[in-house]
Amino acid sequence: MRSLKSYRRITVKIGSALLVDRATGLKRDWLTSLADDIAVLADAGAEVLVVSSGAIALGRTILGLGKRALKLEESQAAAAVGQIALAGAWSDALGKDGLKSGQILLTLGDTEERRRYLNARATISTLLKMKAVPVINENDTVATSEIRYGDNDRLAARVATMMGADLLVLLSDIDGLYTAPPAKDPQAKFIPVVDRITPDIEAMAGAAASELSRGGMRTKLDAGKIANAAGTAMIITSGTRLSPLMAIERGERATFFKPSANPVKGYKTWIAGQLEPAGRLTVDAGAVGALKSGKSLLAAGVKLVSGNFSRGDTVAILSPEGREIARGLVAYDAADAVRIAGLKTAEIENVLGYEARSAMIHRDDLVVSLAGDQVLADD
Repeated sequence: MRSLKSYRRITVKIGSALLVDRATGLKRDWLTSLADDIAVLADAGAEVLVVSSGAIALGRTILGLGKRALKLEESQAAAAVGQIALAGAWSDALGKDGLKSGQILLTLGDTEERRRYLNARATISTLLKMKAVPVINENDTVATSEIRYGDNDRLAARVATMMGADLLVLLSDIDGLYTAPPAKDPQAKFIPVVDRITPDIEAMAGAAASELSRGGMRTKLDAGKIANAAGTAMIITSGTRLSPLMAIERGERATFFKPSANPVKGYKTWIAGQLEPAGRLTVDAGAVGALKSGKSLLAAGVKLVSGNFSRGDTVAILSPEGREIARGLVAYDAADAVRIAGLKTAEIENVLGYEARSAMIHRDDLVVSLAGDQVLADD
């Protein structure tokens, strides 16, 4: 595993349980130690972005809401209180090391809608140019279940790929990936390096270990797939110790996930990293082969259409066995896609009443994922 100081741009994700104690609130000593780590990396020339959970957890502590389940509006109110306190704490901690910070609050549309994605990227890029540390969180004050990321692991991966980070560090309550959840299986073996995230690797994931967390190992592996596909390496390690980034430098236990040998770049990073596809197209074996060889997806190869999507939305492409093999921007609305699925291009105009587009998804708008590696459809 390379030294963290050798990376150009690092995204660090912090879970709520690391930052907030249920009884006493913010863990200031821990936050100070992490800020010191960030300063060391900044002095070495690295740009560091922070994806910080903890707004709701901190807000509910400040408001005295206890451990009970919160209603949506209570969670949003807790986030509103917690965000102010959290931003101030980050500003103070980084400021002691001579670093400036800026708060960025994102909702799902800010990374999934192309124009807003570019706007968010421009703002964060400007902060980095000004030598400020972006502190990023989901905007829990307005996000509902329909428009939220669901966990900050995937948000961190989306931010890392959006910003072209070459490393994503997930600080968690576990020190890496094991063959099974170690809390349930004492015989579980630690895995120091993952070449690629295969179905066998995914089968090792467990559930969240803390009620303050929405994620678990499964969401971390989801994050890894997003990050690795874009050429971003990922590390999962324990954040419960002080100075957790320097602990990685000292060689303490962590799992390193290698980036793809064929990373997606530029425009296709946005397509590949889409968190929630608007629909799904199940294709036949012939279409799988065509996609693998770099061709567009034609209507003739589509066997089943599901979802309510519009032209230009991101859809997932499934193999006959039901495994996702690609994502792309679809050229037809769902209703028309249903009507032309399985048809040859020459037959489509008679069905739709207008001249057909040559592909259901053009190869320029397509990213194929086979056997855990990303393949550029226009290579």
